Order: sequence, then structure tokens, then C-alpha cells
Amino acid sequence: MKFKPFLLLFISCLFTLISWVNSPLAFALTPIKLFDISYHDCPIELSAGIVTSDGSGQEAKCFMITGKAENTSGKLVVDADVFGRIYDANGEPALQNRNRLGTIMEAPPGISNFEIRISVPANQPTPLQLKQFKASGFASQVRPFYYDD
Repeated sequence: MKFKPFLLLFISCLFTLISWVNSPLAFALTPIKLFDISYHDCPIELSAGIVTSDGSGQEAKCFMITGKAENTSGKLVVDADVFGRIYDANGEPALQNRNRLGTIMEAPPGISNFEIRISVPANQPTPLQLKQFKASGFASQVRPFYYDD
């Protein structure tokens, strides 16, 4: 009877050690530096009839944000979320309560170009101010594939 607590402790420690050895690899976010950020109007075919995404039906202006992405990880990064702040000409936020602006589907090692589309309410005065842009993604696909049968 004296050895039951020690046996239980030994088995618990053994399971703990085994779980450390067999634990799956964690998917860590890989930071991507964004620079040379600019914007221009969307082509007409992308901006016709565009409205804001808040469901109000308010008219919007379409812009393409372009820049360069520097991936120093040495691996292909996929599904990189782009974050940043966009202000109008008066310094007011152009996209209320929204810092995630889009996704870079693939960022190869080194420097590559990226482009994302945003919609800004039509009543926001331009020029826009683009600040604090950054991105982070994964070294392998995280979102599951869905196949239609």
C-alpha cells in the first residue's frame, strides 16, 4: 500500500514525458516586413457598383494597396494576414474598427510584390494615409481543404 502513490506518480510522469515526445509540431506565425506601400484607384471593372461591407448599402470607393513583402524565413509563407491603419485626409480612420485588411496568399522567400483591394466609404476625403503595415503568415497551409464530391 505504501507504493501506490509512488507508482501513480511514476506513471503520471511517464505519460507526461511520452506526450512531450509525441506532441505535434506547432504552427508558428512568420512575420513579413511590408514596405513601399502605396495605393491607387481600382480598375473600373472592380469598382462598379461597390458598397461598404458593413451592410448599410453606403457607396464606397475601391482602392488597390500595393507594396513589397520581405520574407526572411527562407520558407514559402502562405495565408499571410495583412494588418495596417488607413486614415483619410483629415486624419480620421477610413475603416472603422478594422485593422486586418486582407491576405497575401503566398510570400516566397526574399522580396515580392503584393496587392490587396479595399473599399472605403465614398464620403472619406482623399488622399489616404497608410500607416503601420505588417503581415504574418504560416510556413504551411493551416486552413483545411474542402473537396466537393
